[in-house]
Amino acid sequence: MSGIIGKKIGMTGVFDENGKNVPCTIVEAGPCVVTQVKTKATDGYDAIQLSYDEKKEKHTNKPMAGHFKKAGVTPKKIVREFTRFEAGHRKKFGDLVTVKDFIEGEFIDVVGTTKGKGFQGVIRRHGFSGVGGATHGQHNRLRAPGSVGASSWPSRVFKGIRMAGQMGHTRVKMINLKIMKIIPEKNILLIKGSVPGPIGSYLIVERWS
Repeated sequence: MSGIIGKKIGMTGVFDENGKNVPCTIVEAGPCVVTQVKTKATDGYDAIQLSYDEKKEKHTNKPMAGHFKKAGVTPKKIVREFTRFEAGHRKKFGDLVTVKDFIEGEFIDVVGTTKGKGFQGVIRRHGFSGVGGATHGQHNRLRAPGSVGASSWPSRVFKGIRMAGQMGHTRVKMINLKIMKIIPEKNILLIKGSVPGPIGSYLIVERWS
């Protein structure tokens, strides 16, 4: 299988073969169930749909409840499609995807949503240093963005200029992360380094293909 859905638990450290303490993110990955198999003949493209994490039936709408009932599973919170498959590792309808499908030492990509930081100014959002110094009459301009446009031409502000605005809560993919350790009895992946999102957020772990 090309990937799995998981949840960020926290961080820890493990010792590598050289005795160095490596910081790792703890990800509870799976078990995920295959709730739909799409093919070019029926859907126009090949994909495998995975579902993860239990959800109360009263919080599930009727179309999704029927979808899960057809798959013979209880309602799930997260449903995602994967379109990349390794030769000979294509899953079938109703199969489970677990951390046992991964190998210690292999490299993966992790997709998640970063922590939301709300509406922020240019100093925090873009690293600006502010306007002037406190000793030059700048009593209320220390964290201001400064000029954002030119003179009579172009008489407007160019698109893409760095200004204050919403920061964080964006979809991010971290690439080339190494699986340091797998704990199959607890469905745990220890991934080297950091991954996007707060503790408890959902992640997509993608294997290279």
